[in-house]
Amino acid sequence: MRSVSPGDTGDTDGGGGTDSPRTTERQRRHGRHRRQRHTADTGGTGTSTGAAQRRSGGTVSTRHGTHGTHHGTPATGDRPPCLDPLARLRAPGDPDRDVYLTGTVFLDIILTGLDSAPVRGTESWARGMGSSPGGVANMATALARLGLRTSLAAAFGDDHYGDYCWDALEQGEGIDLSLSRTVPGWHSPVTVSMAYEGERTMVSHGHEAPPPGPAPDCPPPARAAVASLTPGRRETWIGQGARSGTRIFADVGWDESGRWDPADLADLEHCEAFLPNAEEAMRYTRTDCPLAAAHALAGRVPVAVVTLGSRGAYAVDGATGESAQVPAIAVEALDPTGAGDVFVAGFVTGTLAGWPLADRLAFAGLTAALSVQEFGGSLSAPGWLEIAGWWRQVRSLTGQPPDALRRYAFLDELLPADARPWPLRRAVPTIGFRPPV
Repeated sequence: MRSVSPGDTGDTDGGGGTDSPRTTERQRRHGRHRRQRHTADTGGTGTSTGAAQRRSGGTVSTRHGTHGTHHGTPATGDRPPCLDPLARLRAPGDPDRDVYLTGTVFLDIILTGLDSAPVRGTESWARGMGSSPGGVANMATALARLGLRTSLAAAFGDDHYGDYCWDALEQGEGIDLSLSRTVPGWHSPVTVSMAYEGERTMVSHGHEAPPPGPAPDCPPPARAAVASLTPGRRETWIGQGARSGTRIFADVGWDESGRWDPADLADLEHCEAFLPNAEEAMRYTRTDCPLAAAHALAGRVPVAVVTLGSRGAYAVDGATGESAQVPAIAVEALDPTGAGDVFVAGFVTGTLAGWPLADRLAFAGLTAALSVQEFGGSLSAPGWLEIAGWWRQVRSLTGQPPDALRRYAFLDELLPADARPWPLRRAVPTIGFRPPV
């Protein structure tokens, strides 16, 4: 990271207005493909002890019942202690979960270092490769690495890929999977993401996600929930959660119907914050300016956040009239996969912690910028030590714009003192490494 000056984060999905009518990261998070239809520092073995115990009825969790439900307690994983951004706010009687989310888990295989798009009839070699849980796992991992107690209700494939993703999330990231389940006979959906020229192309395979199994207390009590709205469709759990006091944060995928009718986003009435990109925001509001779109959306939802790609992000608090705009951070992007999820996770973290609007926006942009410098998806989500390492590094460089440094001065009161040197390697990006004997 060479600069905190405005620049292009390389994010062309969650952080900008360049989405096109394609299967977006947000649609994939919830398993809505077209018809045809990361691990932490643990090595990510696909046949780890946890997987073996589940197959043999061990103590971590077991598979049984008509829906193949996993049972078990949340794991903490073998990773460094995480800063708790809500420590000063926690009180007896608070929900056990900070954030609840639901969706489909993919296995992501990310190829980087391609000089150009693959050419028909030829073989291309990539200089880098990563593999990690993807889909909704990107968001869950980003939230957990920022210290939020994250609960995921998802369907997992009944195969080695499913075992790998389960263990990476539960054991590696400490995500609560007690509401998740493995579906007998259903194989894990897979996405191959190829990053080149600042963008990525994704090829996915999978069968339609199975319907959710019965959950007597779903959504569970939580401070917040993250939802991806589907145009023209209501999700019952969103309204249920909002009525029980859960704060709903939502984004939306590309409207392939081309309607872009605001009435199709009926669940916005339950949301505290809505975070579309610039193109989506302008289409839904019939405006030609993303800032004007944000103000229009603030009439429908308490907080509207519009991501602007290389220009950063803009937010409006409809209740107070406050607005804030924060420029993007100039980085050299390796892979933008999942950066939009990381942005949302950063904004949720700052909101739950009670930060000012501009600080929330700056933090969300920072976490997204850090993520695009690593292999995509859940592999790339930064934690507090990585954020602290970046902050130490940029302050040590000469010639930094004072105004830009002041924009992130709020980090001084938050970050751990034992930051590791920058840059940091966050994960082992390969399935199947065996643990040392």
